[in-house]
Amino acid sequence: MKNRLLSLALAFGLTLSSALALAQPAPAASAAVPSAAASAMAAAAPATTAAAPAAAASAAAPTPVPNKGDTAWMIVATVLVILMTIPGLALFYGGLVRSKNMLSVLMQVFVVTSLIYVLWVIYGYTLAFSGGSGITSPFIGSFDKLFLKGVTPDSVAATFSKGVVIPELIFIAFQATFAAITCGLIVGSFAERAKFSAVLLFCALWFTFSYLPVAHMVWYWDGPDGITDAASLDKVTAAGGWLWAKGALDFAGGTVVHINAAMAGLVGAYVIGKRVGYGKESMAPHSLTLTMVGAALLWVGWFGFNAGSNLEANGSAALAFVNTLVATAAATLSWIGGEALHKGKASMLGGASGAVAGLVAITPACGFVGPMGAIVIGLLAGLICLWGVNGLKRLLGADDSLDVFGVHGVGGILGSLLTGVFASPSLGGTGVYDYVANKVTPDYSIVTQLGIQAQGVITTVVWSGVVAFMAYKLVDLVIGLRVSEESEREGLDITSHGETAYGR
Repeated sequence: MKNRLLSLALAFGLTLSSALALAQPAPAASAAVPSAAASAMAAAAPATTAAAPAAAASAAAPTPVPNKGDTAWMIVATVLVILMTIPGLALFYGGLVRSKNMLSVLMQVFVVTSLIYVLWVIYGYTLAFSGGSGITSPFIGSFDKLFLKGVTPDSVAATFSKGVVIPELIFIAFQATFAAITCGLIVGSFAERAKFSAVLLFCALWFTFSYLPVAHMVWYWDGPDGITDAASLDKVTAAGGWLWAKGALDFAGGTVVHINAAMAGLVGAYVIGKRVGYGKESMAPHSLTLTMVGAALLWVGWFGFNAGSNLEANGSAALAFVNTLVATAAATLSWIGGEALHKGKASMLGGASGAVAGLVAITPACGFVGPMGAIVIGLLAGLICLWGVNGLKRLLGADDSLDVFGVHGVGGILGSLLTGVFASPSLGGTGVYDYVANKVTPDYSIVTQLGIQAQGVITTVVWSGVVAFMAYKLVDLVIGLRVSEESEREGLDITSHGETAYGR
C-alpha cells in the first residue's frame, strides 16, 4: 500500500504539467528567455540582480556568443548549489534530529531534490521564466518551453549586461537548483512526523502553485538588450513579473527562496501538529558534528548561490562573494555573542545557526550592498534570528522542528527589508541601474525602496501561506499527512524506510 501511495505522489508530480496545460490556453510564442531579480523603478530599469535570463538580442542585431569564462563560472556555481543541498542541507538537518529519524530526513531532502529537478525541466522552467499571455503574465509564465521545447546547446540566455549571454541550458540547471533547495528547506519544519509520500506530493503541489509564481513575479523580465529608450523600457517593464515591475530587489532569493519556504514550513508545523512528546521529552540533536559539517558545506555552496546569481564572472559577482563571506562571519559572531550573554556559554549549534542566519539575510542584498552594509546585516541577523528561534517560536506556539521560520523566515524578511536601506549609494550600495542612460540612476530613495521591499515580503508571505495551507489539506485528504503515533515513537528510519542510520 505504501508503495502504491508513493507511486501516486510521484506520478501526480510528473503529470501535473499536462493538467495545467489543459487549464490554460497556450500563449503566443515569446521572443525572449526571461531574466531575473532586479528593480524596475518608474524612471529606470534595474541593476545587477539575482537569477534569470532574457532572450538574446533583438532580431536586427547579431546573436551574441557566450563567453567561455562566464559559462565555466556558471557551471561551477551550479555545482556549488547542488553541494548546498546534497549533502549540505541534508547533513545539517540530519544532525539536528534524533538518531531514529536521521535517514528519513536525508531521504526526504535527497528525493525532494530529485523530484524538483525533473519537474523543473518538464514544466517549472517555462512557467517561471517565460512570458505569459494576457493578464496572467505578471504572475506566471507560459508553456512555450514545456519539456524544454526549442532549447538546444546553441540557445542563449541574457545576463544583466547588454550583449552578454550564457548558454540557456546552464541557466536552466542553475535555476533548477534554487527550486530544489527551496522545497528541501520546508522539510525541516515538520521533520520526524510526516509521511514520506505526503512530503513528495506536497512539494510537487507547492512547487507548482507557490514557488513558480513567486519566482516569476520577482525575477522575470525580458533582459536589458531591448532597452534603448523610455518607450522600450516601458515595454520591458510591462512584460515583467509583477514584483519586478514594481522595483523589488532580490538578488538571490530572500523572497523567492527563504520567505517562501519558511511560510510553507510554518503552516505545515501548524497543520501537521506537534511531535509526540514535544515539550515533555528530550528532542536534542543527535549529532552536532554532522550539523556543523552540513553548515560548513552550506556556507561553501552559498558562494555559488549568491555570486552565481550575477550570471557573469565580473566585479558584481566578486561583490556578492565578499558580502556572503563577511555577513555570514558577522552573524556567527553576533549569534554566539548573544547566546553567551543570555545563557553564559556559546554553543556549536549557535555558531552553525548564526552562520545560516547570516547567509539567509545577505542573500537578497548580496549584489546590491557594500561590504560594510553586509557586516551590519549579518550582525543584526545573528541577534534577531536568535530571538526568532527562542522568543518568537514560543509566541507562535508551533513545533517548527528545525527552526525553519525562525532562521529562514525571520532572516529572509530582515534581509529583504535591509536591502532597500543598504543598496543606497549613500550607504555604500550599488543603487539602481538605468539601462536607458547606461549608468546608475542618481535618484535613490530609501523610504520608497523600503516600501517596495515590504510589498515583496507581504506578497510572498500571503501567497505561500495560502497555497501551502490548501496543499497540506489536499494531501491530508488524499493520502494523509502524518505517520501513526506508534511509527513516530519507533522512528521514521525503520518504519518508513526499513533501515537505520547506525544499526539496531
